[in-house]
Amino acid sequence: MPMKYRKVVVGGTFDRLHLGHKALLRRAFEVGKYVYIGLTSDEMTKDKPYAEKILPYELRLSDLLKFLEVNTYSNYRILKIHSAIGFTAEIKSLEAIVVSEETYKGALLVNKAREERGLKPLDIVVIGIVKSKLGGKISSSLIRAGLIDPFGNPRGRRLRQI
Repeated sequence: MPMKYRKVVVGGTFDRLHLGHKALLRRAFEVGKYVYIGLTSDEMTKDKPYAEKILPYELRLSDLLKFLEVNTYSNYRILKIHSAIGFTAEIKSLEAIVVSEETYKGALLVNKAREERGLKPLDIVVIGIVKSKLGGKISSSLIRAGLIDPFGNPRGRRLRQI
């Protein structure tokens, strides 16, 4: 599939890098020649579910770099973000934002901020939710709660007794 955009952006906490995160990142590299990755600062994670279990920024960055290396992605830049808008309203040359169905509203906020600064809104590329074996979406919150693993498999003593 030919690349559609020169510069795309994707962002998140990327805690406990799971199949949903990987699908999001892979899509960003499929549609963009160069990918800007916004990685949330530790300050931004304080109000998330099970916030005390979120890995520190440096570990999340390390896991992200390992994933990018294993997949031989090279055209990217990771930037620490301190707000939902991050750097998206500052980099004029961005063309698209890659989000999940769940984070689509965030893309609308990004475009609103860009338009307020006189920048062209970004095309929004949406991926579907990646489901766990329990039926719901794979999420870092469920992983931190100990209910599923990063592949969406159920966790817990009851389920492991065989």
